[in-house]
Amino acid sequence: MSNSFGLFSSSIMGMNAQAAALANISENISNSSTTAYKHATTHFLTVLNGFQDPNQFGGGVTTRSRYDIMQQGPLNATGNQTDLAIRGAGFFVVADGSGSTYLTRAGSFTTDTQGRLVNAAGYFLMAAPAGAAPDSLGNLQVVKIRNDRLYSNPTTSGVLSVNLPSTAANVPPANLPSTNVAGATYTAKSSLTVYDKLGAPVVLDIYYAKNAAEDWEVSIYEASGSTAGTFPYAAAALATQNLTFDPTNGAILTGSTISVTPTGGGSIALDLSNTTQLGAPFIVNDSRANGNAAGSVQQIQVASDGTLSYQLDNGQLVSAYTIPLGSVRAPNALFNYTGNVYAANGDSGEISVAACNAAGRGSIASSTLEGSGVDLAAELSSMIIAQRSYTANTQSFQVASEILQVLNNLK
Repeated sequence: MSNSFGLFSSSIMGMNAQAAALANISENISNSSTTAYKHATTHFLTVLNGFQDPNQFGGGVTTRSRYDIMQQGPLNATGNQTDLAIRGAGFFVVADGSGSTYLTRAGSFTTDTQGRLVNAAGYFLMAAPAGAAPDSLGNLQVVKIRNDRLYSNPTTSGVLSVNLPSTAANVPPANLPSTNVAGATYTAKSSLTVYDKLGAPVVLDIYYAKNAAEDWEVSIYEASGSTAGTFPYAAAALATQNLTFDPTNGAILTGSTISVTPTGGGSIALDLSNTTQLGAPFIVNDSRANGNAAGSVQQIQVASDGTLSYQLDNGQLVSAYTIPLGSVRAPNALFNYTGNVYAANGDSGEISVAACNAAGRGSIASSTLEGSGVDLAAELSSMIIAQRSYTANTQSFQVASEILQVLNNLK
């Protein structure tokens, strides 16, 4: 008699298990177009009727559901700059309206009425503001696009790489550019635009004069100090420095960095380390400086390293945030919540953040979304198998019912 009741319980457990499998399959199919959805799998576990020995019967089955959180979904281009996907490991760090922190790979972000980047599920993207390290949750804040003001940055560094002709004639000491006298002469001249603390452009005139073999003088003036574009300038040189070169290969030996402080600006370190003295004409190989003029935000750009920059109407870029990627010790143990977000717990470990491409994390692809991890063909095949298994369990239940009916009819 007990074996008959065991047949009942085993078949009922089997039907419940297959029903759970069908529920997960249905969930997968319904989320086949959901951004960054992670495939749900059903794991079947044997249930024993106490300590099993050859004379005991009536075991069953139970199930556990698991989401393949570490699964990489397909990356699909969208054309929207604020659509973000992760290529590789890691999660975006997001916050809900109350400030609670979650992880997600659903990067369909757009700006709300306050300029905050929020995804389709209502979670706000968090990042480290420019100048803060993206290695601590405490350094993160909700990304807010500020297009209600102008942005500028003063120049702090630059690069100036030229070739100075080794065959040039020496300039007499009394006529060097550093003397700032009428009639001062020079071997070569270039210019570089930098920006002061208010974003106003300042043009620097840079003069090179040969002193002696393998010895040059470089002098830097503000172009605004000369009405005729030549000497004398209204003020002395911002900086003057000697450059010496290796006679065997033309590489610079001394004077590879020069510092200047233009009117209204801060100290600027110009890197001259790639300057050469070779048997070729004067040529500027590289001339650039950081900083930017004042401009308004036209759009945003997100680089693969997570740098979120404002592209201004003057074409320049201003770094605003660094988007980190979060991780936990055991990602598959994260709690899964509505909206494709995950919460850390004791089993998963605490959330840690780091820059993209650091500590095993992946990179960010902008104008891209991670697609669903569902394979529809595989789900339909699994559905057929689960349906047949469910039907087979109903047959077991029917047999048990018939056996019980026979026993009840015994007289």
